[in-house]
Amino acid sequence: MNRSLMRMVVVFTALALLAGCKKKFDEYYERPVSLAPPIYQQLQTRGKFTQLLALINKAGYQQTLSNAGFWTLFAPNDEAFTTFFRDRGITGIEKIDSSTARAIVQYMLVYNSFDKVTLDDYQSSTGWLPDQAFRRRTAYYTGFYDDTMQNGQVVKATQSNRNGTGNPYVSSDNNNKYIPYFTDIYFAAKGLTAADYTYFYPSSQFSGFNVGEAKVVTRDIAAENGIVHEIDKVITPLPSIDEYLRSKPEYSEFKRLYDRYLVGFVLNADATNRYKLVSGDNKQVYVKTYSSGLAFSLNNENYVKLQDNDGQQNSWTIFAPKNDVLLAYEKNVLLEYYGSFDNTPTAILLDFLNAHMWQSPVWPSKFNSTTNFVGEEARFNPQTDVVDRKILSNAIFYGTSKVQEANVFSSVYSRAYLDPKFSIMTRLLNTDLRFIITHLGSRFTMFMMPDAVLRAAGYDFNTASNLYTCTTCGSASSETIRQNLLRILNTSVIPGDLPDLSGSGITEAYNGEFIKWNNNQVISIGTQDAAQVVRIDSTRTTANGKVYYLNGLLSFSTVNIGTHIKNLGGTSTASDFNYFANYLVGSNVYTAATGEITGTVAGSLYTVFVPSNAAIMQAVKDGVLPGSVATGIPNLTASTWTPTQREDVNRFILYHILNKRTLIPNGNINGSGSFETMLKNTVGEVLPITVINLPGSIQITDMNNRRANVVVPKSNNLSNRAVIHLIDNYLKYTF
Repeated sequence: MNRSLMRMVVVFTALALLAGCKKKFDEYYERPVSLAPPIYQQLQTRGKFTQLLALINKAGYQQTLSNAGFWTLFAPNDEAFTTFFRDRGITGIEKIDSSTARAIVQYMLVYNSFDKVTLDDYQSSTGWLPDQAFRRRTAYYTGFYDDTMQNGQVVKATQSNRNGTGNPYVSSDNNNKYIPYFTDIYFAAKGLTAADYTYFYPSSQFSGFNVGEAKVVTRDIAAENGIVHEIDKVITPLPSIDEYLRSKPEYSEFKRLYDRYLVGFVLNADATNRYKLVSGDNKQVYVKTYSSGLAFSLNNENYVKLQDNDGQQNSWTIFAPKNDVLLAYEKNVLLEYYGSFDNTPTAILLDFLNAHMWQSPVWPSKFNSTTNFVGEEARFNPQTDVVDRKILSNAIFYGTSKVQEANVFSSVYSRAYLDPKFSIMTRLLNTDLRFIITHLGSRFTMFMMPDAVLRAAGYDFNTASNLYTCTTCGSASSETIRQNLLRILNTSVIPGDLPDLSGSGITEAYNGEFIKWNNNQVISIGTQDAAQVVRIDSTRTTANGKVYYLNGLLSFSTVNIGTHIKNLGGTSTASDFNYFANYLVGSNVYTAATGEITGTVAGSLYTVFVPSNAAIMQAVKDGVLPGSVATGIPNLTASTWTPTQREDVNRFILYHILNKRTLIPNGNINGSGSFETMLKNTVGEVLPITVINLPGSIQITDMNNRRANVVVPKSNNLSNRAVIHLIDNYLKYTF
């Protein structure tokens, strides 16, 4: 066979082999006969989506929905469009412009393919979480629009797609809107009922699978490039909170508070370049941002974005008071002392607005159990206080006929917080007691500390250096001054309500120290030692207690307990504290130069039970203290005591001092029980006493089961973080 013939044989053989391979290739990769057609063709086949198909054509989405992809389409049938045209007074698709058509189609088009069973699953970064989602990201986004800056200038703007002002705009993120849907599976998982749905859509019926106000007529229609769910209403793009408020003048004052004080417009080069590419216009584009102090940005469609899809399972909620109620609240509460928000600290405005903002969906049946950004439940009646209810693209929206009365504006704390004359007190409260005294479930009495009174006492705060100052505190550091002020503050806050202060009494302050009152005069150990008279000027009642306005401070004392006991004892036996005071002064546990009692620690609390002169005489008769056993006359000359007698005196004194506790006869349940004294035995064990605290009386039982009673008329003497009582018997220890 010649070469030419051989070549022909090889060529024909190769062609035959190639033909066989092509046949097998086509058979293998041929489109399966059972595969459903793409979404667009599936709609054509069904024969009841002619209007939707026309809308898709006008929107320019025919090719997208006819080819590859992965979509979920909520598809209104022709009956839905008939209702849609009638409601809008138009004759058909020809009356809808291409831009509107595109918006409607894009908003009903969800990324990725979901049947009903998977639609309410949350696509978390760690895996799918079943029955946690009620929203999906759509193909629609607002894009560029016109907005007005604070100076009245109209600018081309785009929405922030992140919260706060740190990095509010990611140019690759279109801030796509979400579409809400409601399934019986999700409702069961969240403890919701059909009433939670019909609250927002009163003209619709919950079917177990709804999309917005539409009912799913036929679910899970499979297509080559996704899933179709047939619905009975046309769904148009929902506005964000920012967009909705712009269209609702009845909330203009609420919107103004954001726009005037907490919104910024930031020029953005990426957004400007992008706008030029899509429009050919050279206008500069600004990103509309919201303060990072707010719970969220009202125009952010992305939720928190800690995970890419966290907007599937969560949304914002906002309660917006109508103009009339908000203006009244501003006048009577927020601006009572400031007059204008131009003069008001930003923190007050942030607290007010954040009280109306939730970082989670607040369903109608969950008002009492869903807390806002400041940790408080929705204080509205869903039936009587809500005048407007909407599910928006990024939030649940409630228009209300009242404001959310936040704790900071209704508790005792509010009387300092809302009044510029108490700026130093507010600063101190914010670092120490704010979250305690704003709790409406607890009652408090608070004595006010005006800036003028603090400054008159030498105290101030330097905002430039951020330091506390004091002209009467020597070389004390800012921190020492702050601690001194906190001590005064904590003495000025009383847990619970007080009786009429025109009478007399004593009570325990928040820090365990005590104050007394008599005929509208309030007495602390500091005012007592300084012989100052601090009187009540006026009072104000709040939701969780009463505040008293004073003409001075409830100051503290640096005088030690021993000095106060010595002063109570006086120099003659006319004082029932005399014998005990003299034994104390002669003992080894007393330092004459300072009045300090050995073992006491600065900052700790103490109760001293001082036996009366008669009780001391009995202790002498019993051989417990030095003196005449026959007559009970005490030997108060310390220089004559034997070492054993001196040790007896030391131990006697320490056994009558309660360690780390202050008690008064008020019946406090925590004031009864076994308590430590300052006396320890030779092996270091603390020797206790037992106290029964009743209203108006205290009974003490010692280690030998002997009892003593507080002599109330001569007790409740104030000291430095201590209180001194007179008792009618001495306490005997077992060593």
